[in-house]
Amino acid sequence: MASIILPVAIWKEVFIHTAYAATETATNSQAKTNFANPQLIYTLQGHGGTVKSLAFSPDSKTLASGGAENEGVIRLWNLTTGARVGTIRKAHKTAVESLVISPDGQTLASCSSDYTINLWNLKNQQFKRSFVGHSTNVLSLAVSPDSKLLVSGGIDGIRLWDLPQQRPLGTLVNFDNLIYALAISPDGTTLVSGDYKGVVKLWNLSTGKLIRAFVGHYDLVSAVAFTPDSNTLVTASHDRTVKIWHIQTGKLIQTLTGHNNWVNAIAVNPDGKTLASAGKDGIKLWDLTTGELINTLSSHTDWVSAIAFSPNGQMLASGGFDKQIKVWGTAPKRK
Repeated sequence: MASIILPVAIWKEVFIHTAYAATETATNSQAKTNFANPQLIYTLQGHGGTVKSLAFSPDSKTLASGGAENEGVIRLWNLTTGARVGTIRKAHKTAVESLVISPDGQTLASCSSDYTINLWNLKNQQFKRSFVGHSTNVLSLAVSPDSKLLVSGGIDGIRLWDLPQQRPLGTLVNFDNLIYALAISPDGTTLVSGDYKGVVKLWNLSTGKLIRAFVGHYDLVSAVAFTPDSNTLVTASHDRTVKIWHIQTGKLIQTLTGHNNWVNAIAVNPDGKTLASAGKDGIKLWDLTTGELINTLSSHTDWVSAIAFSPNGQMLASGGFDKQIKVWGTAPKRK
């Protein structure tokens, strides 16, 4: 699909957001729990290969997990019981690289190295439609707080999709190649992308224009995340570091070191206090205010490839090369 420069009026109609019910719900229900010493609640098994992607439902009651390589399976888990409550077989022909659930709880979106993005009804797990436009692997997804915009990133750049109308919107102006990570700010105004060269870029979602670049990583940027107030950006890289940036100035606030190999994934707790990062040496928990390493979780027996905090801030899910999903929290172990 050829690059499309959308008129400013259309951008504003689609992307300028007012109040987001899902964001407000998450904010009002933020947990007061301390993730300094979480307990393992569940070990979930069922995938036949690496667990590459994880996503929580807005009510924090369901976890979706995506499988790798030739499995192409999405599994759904009940977090009250730990039981598997759904399986979408042949969700993709190859690895499920990324999963997102829209804040309105209606749509589960998945992308894959089979070049496609698929939309599913979260409640009944029925297929809705495919978005086809990427010419190669689709590696990352992000959804806006109002559930109207889906953004996809891959080896051939960044594309934009209208979720309610289920139609393509175009290719981001001045898109970059080899995009490995995406995130939309909680206030819905900006998009961040990370590429294979180690460059992180911030985009204005009202205009599609580049705001600034954050330069500091010297290897592939594997994950990006905003803090809940949308003022701070966290990035992870195969250069073994996690970096914290000030959004408005683009200045580097702090570099977190401690991983002994690639950092594969990061997640910020909705309370804005705890950062989780994951790689070959397990999961590290950091105080987001001070940058202090507060704990290391080593329950996985191989690389940790995906992590996610629940919207209510009470759970942390991790998936790994060991084919397992671990769910952590401050509550007593349930299973």
